[in-house]
Amino acid sequence: MTDDAVAQLTPDRTAAADPTPAEPTATEPGPGTPLRIRVIGAVAAGTTAATKARRNAPDADIVLYERDKDISYVGCGIPYFVGGEFDDVTTLRPRGPEWFAEKYRITVRTRHEVVSADANTRTLTVRDLETGEESTDTWDVLLLATGASPVIPPIDGVGTPGVFPVRSIQDAVAIDAWIDERAPRTAVVVGSGFIGLEMAEQLAHRGLAVSIVEMLPQVMPAALDADMAEPVAEELRRHGVELHLGRTVEAIEGDDAATAVLLDGGERLPADLVIMSVGVRPNVALAKQLGVALGPTGAIAVDTGMRTSVPGILATGDVVENLSVLTGEPIWRPLGSTANKTGRVAGDVATGGDAEHRGVLGTGILRVFDLGVAHTGLTEAEARKQGYDVVTHTDTKPTRAGYLGGKKVTIKAVADRATGRILGAQVVGPEGVDKRVDVLATAITFGATAEDLIHLDLAYAPPFSTAKDPIHFVGMVLAAKIAKAREG
Repeated sequence: MTDDAVAQLTPDRTAAADPTPAEPTATEPGPGTPLRIRVIGAVAAGTTAATKARRNAPDADIVLYERDKDISYVGCGIPYFVGGEFDDVTTLRPRGPEWFAEKYRITVRTRHEVVSADANTRTLTVRDLETGEESTDTWDVLLLATGASPVIPPIDGVGTPGVFPVRSIQDAVAIDAWIDERAPRTAVVVGSGFIGLEMAEQLAHRGLAVSIVEMLPQVMPAALDADMAEPVAEELRRHGVELHLGRTVEAIEGDDAATAVLLDGGERLPADLVIMSVGVRPNVALAKQLGVALGPTGAIAVDTGMRTSVPGILATGDVVENLSVLTGEPIWRPLGSTANKTGRVAGDVATGGDAEHRGVLGTGILRVFDLGVAHTGLTEAEARKQGYDVVTHTDTKPTRAGYLGGKKVTIKAVADRATGRILGAQVVGPEGVDKRVDVLATAITFGATAEDLIHLDLAYAPPFSTAKDPIHFVGMVLAAKIAKAREG
């Protein structure tokens, strides 16, 4: 493996590199010497990268370091464990170090933290968190898969027992145990993004009286426009969840355990349990130490092959920014699906391959009680902010034949007036949401216009759809609106 195989970023992606690290002085492995691949982080991206590297390079020396005790876990399933939709938390962590050792001959060292790294000598200092002992290791190719951590706002009482983030398997176990042992009656969820709403739903299923505090004036502000957020808010209220929108948390009260959340203006919300779900940030401390350039989002800047600005170092998963399929600009959308895709690319490139990641739309979906809620691409607000001359249409139509029990789904599509290209979509309804958002995400990825939606040859039979699918209706009306806007 040469430095050419793990090249510098192209010029337009290296502007953030400061300072430029010195050229590494470590030598590459000689003939017959196994390629040393070291991966820091062993959840979705790290393990995917390592297994792809092993398939490409059967003789490589591959070691993963993970400071947590759990690896390769499904963090997106945490709310549903807390809510009791399944009982065995090990379902979320189906593969341990032994599995990777046996199947792929990959060494995974859990509870081992890389505390420092030197890009010049390609040396890691690793601390065993169980014993406190430190050791050193070296690499030929280093993969940073350090992920992201919950944002914990600096408010009084945030460290009080009964206040939890939602990120790891240990968080899931701790929240579940708190409910079992303390029998809380009230819960406050701070933040109304995906995890916040999923936790609100699941805590309500556990019988708690749930309140949500959101500093912006709508739920899901990063994913939905205000008009599409309203039916989601109505669904939450219908199931007894109190919404406190446009409010901030001043403090969490309680001595030995949380008892209340103090809002701006002095209002107190009873809270025997508090979930902090105000977002995550990329874990870039080690990247900074290595001289790796960050992008404008604050995550690691990489090219399409997941190469960083430092030769011999790649990065993958939640710690890296991606390119928007629509705009070509850097965006940060930490999702498990993206982590797996970028991990595969990183593992291939680490072993001399030429795989590329083509970017993301930020497509997401969640369940809120009896509603599916999904989005892809740009919201209307985002599109206007980025300078597009926007035309939108919102339509509500049956997902399948009414005489077979079909229910209605609402689709909002956002298009560019000048080109007719679909820029984004939001879908809310009790059924058929995943199908429509996936069709729209596919269409947007390949540059479809509103007119193109009319001509999609979608599957039809009364149990599954209508002769004119909701997507066809959106395309027809949106195309007409665009034509009228151009005339005007």
